[in-house]
Amino acid sequence: MLFQRVKSLDQILETAEKKSLKRQLGPIQLTLLGVGAIIGTGIFVLTAEAGQKAGPAMMVAFVIAAVVCALAALAYSELAAMVPVSGSAYTYTYGVLGESLAWVVGWALVLEYAVAAGAVGVGWSGYMNGLLKSAGMALPEFLRTGPYDGGAFNLLAFLIVLVVTVLLVIGTSKSAKVNAVLVMIKVAALTAFIIIALPAAKDPNFHPFLPTGWGSPLGGIGVLGAAASIFFAFVGFDAVSTAAEETTNPNRNIPIGLIGSLVVCTIFYMLVGYAAVGSVGSTPMFAADGSALSPGTPEMAAACQAAAAKGMQMLVCSKEPLAFVLRQLGFQTMGNLIGLAAALALPSVVLMMIYGQTRIFFTMSRDGLLPPILAKVHPTFNTPHVVTILTGIAVSLFAAMFPVGILADISNSGTLFAFMMVAVGVMILRVKQPNRPRPFKTPLVWIVCPLAIIGCLLLFLNLSMYTVGLFFGWAIIGLVVYYLYGYRRSHLANGTSHSD
Repeated sequence: MLFQRVKSLDQILETAEKKSLKRQLGPIQLTLLGVGAIIGTGIFVLTAEAGQKAGPAMMVAFVIAAVVCALAALAYSELAAMVPVSGSAYTYTYGVLGESLAWVVGWALVLEYAVAAGAVGVGWSGYMNGLLKSAGMALPEFLRTGPYDGGAFNLLAFLIVLVVTVLLVIGTSKSAKVNAVLVMIKVAALTAFIIIALPAAKDPNFHPFLPTGWGSPLGGIGVLGAAASIFFAFVGFDAVSTAAEETTNPNRNIPIGLIGSLVVCTIFYMLVGYAAVGSVGSTPMFAADGSALSPGTPEMAAACQAAAAKGMQMLVCSKEPLAFVLRQLGFQTMGNLIGLAAALALPSVVLMMIYGQTRIFFTMSRDGLLPPILAKVHPTFNTPHVVTILTGIAVSLFAAMFPVGILADISNSGTLFAFMMVAVGVMILRVKQPNRPRPFKTPLVWIVCPLAIIGCLLLFLNLSMYTVGLFFGWAIIGLVVYYLYGYRRSHLANGTSHSD
């Protein structure tokens, strides 16, 4: 399986030139796309989940997740600059480890991008439903959430994904311009939150600092469990690399977009997390046996309902935690404005996640591993419209049916696996092709890449047993699909091209 059907980097670049996408994105647009993809549901919604898993120590979870992402970003930057084509980790794995593993990575990226887009759609609906309720225009209860979260069909999450899909079909440059505006709204909202909540931070709210401990493998609770979940808040920087084929001067601009967006977002996250915990506290909910309850479970929902019945308002129970914090501090109007900003800005994350997914499917189709119709480019809009529409419909149904926490953790499992493969690929290429031009070189590669692999594996093993099991089940299904279709139709194996 390993090193079989390796598609050389020169072949990858040649294929991309034969059927390429229009280059139209510069470094500022790329950085904004990265910030747009990173800042979203993770910080606006999953702050409450991290608080339940780790209490005030979620600050440590933010740091752990940021460090792992930074290590992965350095590896991504080297490969993205060397191979400036669409496909992200799938393309890099194809050029180093071979077709079979590349397929597994591409299949896992469905979890990262498509499932993540659904999670963000659900997070957006939480804020939007809160705004509608405060305005006296609440939707019926059964249309606010999916069947696993007490409702029947999350209508708003379903609709926002469809709107974003239409925008992506119209064109990448138009999408990027809209995204730039949404990013500014998002950054302004977080800045306002920090200005108001940070001065209200009190030392007693940080004690006890480690109420749930560090956690245990496959337990999904504790600091490492929170880091494994909050990792979702940093995911998105690699979506910049999927835009490599539509980037001007990619050898220079891709590393700028990747690392620049990650640095900006990390600074914001540290300040927001500290302000949220310090101002209102984040005491976890415990079961009768003293164990911390898992977010997104019926037991957690029942505990939150019981607390609310007693008049206790808990950060860990909120579906709109940043707005909740400001309202608890007496800033009702500002809380509503933060909710409005989240409702306006979160669609930009849905946009980047679906964008990344469609470009990976586009590249896999161009390689013959998926049906050729998925690589069809619209004659007017210059976008892969068929795969965009199909992906948008699937994501909208995900968003309508599943809760945000479950979707986020499932997404993380695919992401962490892909990151590990990228780090492995960088080290192998350093040995096999040491003289190949590297516009960006990962510093201290024999330290950074092994640490990236260890960090990703550590977080992967601290997801819940359910999530890890689902990941391996998804991988097995993917291998079945590959050997039934892609293995026989691969252009690399058959000596064919995208047009044959």
